[in-house]
Amino acid sequence: MKIIAIDLGLKRIGLAYSADVNFVTPLPAIERKNRDQAAAAVSAVIAEWGAEAVVIGIPIGGSSEEEMRRRVAHFMNLVDFKGAVYFQDESHSSLEAEESMKGLMKQKKDGRIDSLAAKIILERWIRANKNIGE
Repeated sequence: MKIIAIDLGLKRIGLAYSADVNFVTPLPAIERKNRDQAAAAVSAVIAEWGAEAVVIGIPIGGSSEEEMRRRVAHFMNLVDFKGAVYFQDESHSSLEAEESMKGLMKQKKDGRIDSLAAKIILERWIRANKNIGE
């Protein structure tokens, strides 16, 4: 199954892709100018990669979980995608991404960390849902 993962942020949207449960690759992040532009850009990436499902990170278990589910659902309603949408706990994915990059390159606000966070979110989802899409 072809899957796009999304790490939805206010400034950047991290993206990752997998067509094979053994390999996940980060994609270039999207600079977010406004909701409509961001939704159109995400729609274009989903179409370009032929995604059949979207995995989107949310903070599960925190006090903001319900609010984040509402915001994510609203954003996904703006995205032109009719496939399955799955939620995955994104807790600490950005910190994990930053840690994995320490010493390898200067920390820049170019979206690489956001897309590595999306990669981590998708890897978590694949581990938890091995039987889906096989």
